[in-house]
Amino acid sequence: MHRLFWKIFLSFWLTLIIFAALLMFAASSYLEHIRTQQDIGSMHARLSEYFDQGQTIAKQRGIAGLEEWLHRLDHSEAIPIFLIDEAGKDLLEREVPADITARLDRRREHGEHGVRKKPSHRQPIRLPDGSSYRMIPDFQSITLLRVLQRPRVMALPVSIAALVSALICLLLSRYLTFPLERLRRAAQQIAAGDLTQRVVPSMGGRRDEIADLAGAFDKMAERLERVFGAQRQLLSDASHELRSPLARLQVALGLARQRSSGQAEKELDRIEIEIERLNELIGQLLELARLEAGVDAAHIEQIDIRDLLEGLIEDAQFEAESVDCQVKLQKAFPALIKANAMLLRSAIENVVRNAIKYTKRDTTVEISMLEEAGKPDSIIIQVRDHGPGAPEEMLSHLFEPFVRIGEARDRLSGGHGLGLAIAERAVRLYGGEIRARNEPDGGLGIYIRLQRA
Repeated sequence: MHRLFWKIFLSFWLTLIIFAALLMFAASSYLEHIRTQQDIGSMHARLSEYFDQGQTIAKQRGIAGLEEWLHRLDHSEAIPIFLIDEAGKDLLEREVPADITARLDRRREHGEHGVRKKPSHRQPIRLPDGSSYRMIPDFQSITLLRVLQRPRVMALPVSIAALVSALICLLLSRYLTFPLERLRRAAQQIAAGDLTQRVVPSMGGRRDEIADLAGAFDKMAERLERVFGAQRQLLSDASHELRSPLARLQVALGLARQRSSGQAEKELDRIEIEIERLNELIGQLLELARLEAGVDAAHIEQIDIRDLLEGLIEDAQFEAESVDCQVKLQKAFPALIKANAMLLRSAIENVVRNAIKYTKRDTTVEISMLEEAGKPDSIIIQVRDHGPGAPEEMLSHLFEPFVRIGEARDRLSGGHGLGLAIAERAVRLYGGEIRARNEPDGGLGIYIRLQRA
């Protein structure tokens, strides 16, 4: 249980331990290196250089310049360096360690014999006013805290420790985010209609919560694929099976007309209307099943949308005149896309016919081609009616099969609720998008976004 939790916890804990260990090791190594340099010539050479700098500054700038120089040196050098006057006080008023005081006392007691044979930094730094300061390094007072507080000293160790910890964190982040990124891509593919996506094969031998999530995700995708596949197969099989009894009903209707001698024409006309509606419903179900299966996706050609809309409007105008309205192409421009011409025409025609059904009398169903700001590779087809619109909570469901708003559901001629569903599947088949919204000044607007060729 909680395997991922322990992986994250232990990984970050280990990273912090490694970082701290590297830092302490680097500081300790540097500290030990400095202490072992007490009798080495390179350390004496550096101290002699400091002595020369201090002597020069003392002559040029006096006590104030010497104090400023020592202050800078103390903030950059890991070894504490004291400048002690004849009274035994440090120039920066720091506390002088007891061993240094004892060492100076012994020198005073025994005299300064052989000064010229001593290294230059053992000699006093003399100021123009006659006062003098002895420069004494305190190797025994080098502490880890002092080393850590000196940026120049710690720059390299900190850089190495940070680089190693960054590499560990990078590998850990990659280990955690790669399967999540794979899950995200698979979820997007499923949302786009590809239910064959599976994630577990890309997990390798992983055994943690993310692997469990991938397994649950694959089971969900497999279940969805079976359910939707069964639904599509049911629609297809039911539609085909209904065609045969429907054809027999039409034959029986013809015989009944002949034998009734005109005595049941009203009832027979009603039966004929219902047969036609049933035939239309079966045709729409078959078309929806083909779209869900992607059967028509392969018949792709280059289409000029403006030409397609102009031809569609000529046909739609006949239906519009029967309900006392008009269909007009308000704005259009040449734009090429790749799609199945018949399928796309049918999709847009379903939207236009839906708008004609709901628009008010003596109004116009307006069709326009729009260019979306910032997206030159796509176009938008707007189909706008002047009807009552749709309830806001229904807008996101208008493109689902058999969904109709209440007014249409109660009317006998309200349709089957498949026209917009077929349009949505057809548009989505070619990477497009369709949405609906209520226009501010009344009516419903359907917006179809398509990719340019």
